Amino acid sequence: MVTQKQTDQLRITEIFFSLQGESRTVGIPTVFIRLTGCPLRCQYCDTTYAFQGGEWFTFDEIIRQIENFNSKYITVTGGEPLAQKNCLSLLSVLCEQDYQVSLETSGALDVSDVDKRVVKVMDIKTPSSGESDKNCFDNLHYLLPQDQVKFVICNREDYEWAKDILSQYKITELCEVLFSPSMGQLAARVLADWIVADQLAVRFQLQLHKILWGDEVGR
Repeated sequence: MVTQKQTDQLRITEIFFSLQGESRTVGIPTVFIRLTGCPLRCQYCDTTYAFQGGEWFTFDEIIRQIENFNSKYITVTGGEPLAQKNCLSLLSVLCEQDYQVSLETSGALDVSDVDKRVVKVMDIKTPSSGESDKNCFDNLHYLLPQDQVKFVICNREDYEWAKDILSQYKITELCEVLFSPSMGQLAARVLADWIVADQLAVRFQLQLHKILWGDEVGR
């Protein structure tokens, strides 16, 4: 017998309403669904509280919660949301509810079955993350023009490595590319100057939520 937990539940760390801090929809009021669990341990991770714990929510309970907020934008994040297989079903359910859905994923797990209506924001891990060996470059085959690839840059080595990856896989021809400085590790002005000097076809971005609210949980 299949239990309810197996069919329509996910372990959730938090559901909250804030401004989108990154990606193409930065600044837009958005509902965030943060799933619990992550197989990676990036050294700059700011959501380690989502590695464990959380509570089980049915899809119906999730929908009821997000209906309390005045936004059609939903971001499913983590942790690593794809670490829970039922995440794929939730994404499709949200799309069926006419939400504009984005998925924040490390790119370490297979994205081939993600609903094509979902905007994938895929983080390619740089060497300084400590997890670059987990990158699954096969995922690049499943990117659509609406998707985005993000690099968090900690230093010049990361920057040069990211440039090589862009060239090797021709990622800017697949979708938009985002370069972000790792807060507290690389000055934003320094990364901006590098991008301008090299005339890279990428979008420079800062974490708006960090600028506004620092490390507050649920913002």
